[in-house]
Amino acid sequence: MASTTKIQRRKFLEIGSLALASCAVAIGAGSAGAAELPHADEKDATAVGLGYKHDATKVDKAKFPKYAAGQVCANCQLYQGKAADAWGGCPIFAGKAVNAKGWCSGYVKKA
Repeated sequence: MASTTKIQRRKFLEIGSLALASCAVAIGAGSAGAAELPHADEKDATAVGLGYKHDATKVDKAKFPKYAAGQVCANCQLYQGKAADAWGGCPIFAGKAVNAKGWCSGYVKKA
């Protein structure tokens, strides 16, 4: 029972942190479109820590077992681009655009 509580608490904190980051970016980004944003760099410390790849098929599945085929930024709840956009904003990568075909461990399936 205690381990279930820890997992639920951890998931709550993850989602809460992502929501907070989303609000901060929304306030700071103003009306800048994804086309105006620089692309996230896979070598950036945040990207490395989250396992971000521009191409989801290149995710290190041993290091990030949470990854599942079909998970891409475009179908992540945090992705701020439109369905047809090749790149879109993401609150995790403040002020940067992520590839619609990319992935990171912050992935949350769209409802």
